[in-house]
Amino acid sequence: MKFKKVLFVGLALSLVGLVAVPSARADDFNKKTVLTFSQPVEIPGHVLPAGTYTFKLIDSTPGRYVVQIFRGDEAEIIATVLTIPNYRIKATDDTVIRFRETPAGSPEAIRAWFYPGDTTGRQFVYPKERAAVLARASKDAVPAIAVNVTTPVELKTVSIFAITPDERETALDAVIQTTPLPSSSSMSGVRETEHMPHTASYLPLIALAGVAIIALGLGLVAFGKRITNPA
Repeated sequence: MKFKKVLFVGLALSLVGLVAVPSARADDFNKKTVLTFSQPVEIPGHVLPAGTYTFKLIDSTPGRYVVQIFRGDEAEIIATVLTIPNYRIKATDDTVIRFRETPAGSPEAIRAWFYPGDTTGRQFVYPKERAAVLARASKDAVPAIAVNVTTPVELKTVSIFAITPDERETALDAVIQTTPLPSSSSMSGVRETEHMPHTASYLPLIALAGVAIIALGLGLVAFGKRITNPA
């Protein structure tokens, strides 16, 4: 009877892992990440109070991505924002959020979001007026849009440009890295902070543990038979 219980536990753990692994792969597709901020942070058009939020990629076209941000674990949508590629040389196992320097007294503004294992992140595009303020404070060019659009369809076609620290409008690729980095990168006006996403999963390990338990159970069964039926 004990051997049967061991086999049952192992089979149950294996099934849990096998059934749940496809959902983890889905997160790789839409980059779903649950983040908790201990203080207010700024995103385009909004200041997020301290709390837990979900970031998801909902649309990708060459050179731009549309991201939605939800309160809690997708409890309520807060914003739909435009982002462009942002590059780093080395990927990490954790989510990384990069912040821009902001004027004194303002919440830190999110510059870019990197999903675990990716060298390409999403750099946030700010409304023109706010981009000018951030560019001046961070002494770094900021991607911007001139009109306030918030739907995925509009964000896929709206014109993107850059605002320089002296508040000039210029072509995006003239002052912002728009292709993968060859060797090193400039991080002026940028602060990097790492967050562990709540979507990180131990399910593959659970499945492996289940297989190991099944193997152990089968071994014990065979050993028990040898004891009760000696040759």
